[in-house]
Amino acid sequence: MSQDKNQGEGNVEAARRYDQSQQQFVQSGKVDEAAKKAAPESEQQKRELEQAEEKGRSHAKGEDPTVPGANASNRSEQH
Repeated sequence: MSQDKNQGEGNVEAARRYDQSQQQFVQSGKVDEAAKKAAPESEQQKRELEQAEEKGRSHAKGEDPTVPGANASNRSEQH
């Protein structure tokens, strides 16, 4: 049998690796730097990103009630 066997709908090992990599990234101290690099470069780009997010949300079934802050009625007010 292959080590990379299909685990069905949820891949526990992949989830564990992802969680570990995210924890390492947070602990690296590079979060603020990455956030600054990912920030919109202009007001126009900011508006375009917000419009794209709204369009995506219009197709969503809803926010995940288990995620803190996910149920905010207007995300742009949180920034």
